[in-house]
Amino acid sequence: MATRVSATASALELINKLSALHGPLLFHQSGGCCDGSAPMCYPRGDFRVSEADIHLGEIGGQPFFIGALQYEYWEHTHLIIDVTPGRGSGFSLEAPLGVRFLTRSRLYEDAEWALLTAAPRPLDGADWLAQQG
Repeated sequence: MATRVSATASALELINKLSALHGPLLFHQSGGCCDGSAPMCYPRGDFRVSEADIHLGEIGGQPFFIGALQYEYWEHTHLIIDVTPGRGSGFSLEAPLGVRFLTRSRLYEDAEWALLTAAPRPLDGADWLAQQG
C-alpha cells in the first residue's frame, strides 16, 4: 500500500516522547513561514485544520496535514519526516529539546503513483474533523 507520509525511527521516537509529555499531537507541514517549510508539531486542538488543509496520513499514530496549495506542489512526492539536531521554530513542540523535525522527500515509484492516483483524493481538514466525530 502506498502512503503519502512516513517517519524515520528517530522521528517516531521523538513523537512518542512528545505525546507522552503533551498528549495527542497534530502535525502540519508549514508552507514557507515559520521556519521555512518545516513540519510543525502541536498539541492536538492547538492548531485548527480546515478545508484549506489536506490530511496526508498518520505518523506515529498522529495526524499529518499539509496546506492545500502546498499539496498541489508536493503531491507527487512521498514526505519522510526526520529529526535533526538544532533549534527550529519556537512554535513546534520539539524546539525546547534542541532538535527539530525535518521533511525529506522522494518521488513515488510508478506503481505507488498508480495506486495513489486511482485512490480518492485525501480528506481535507474539515472532512477529517467530521470523521473524528
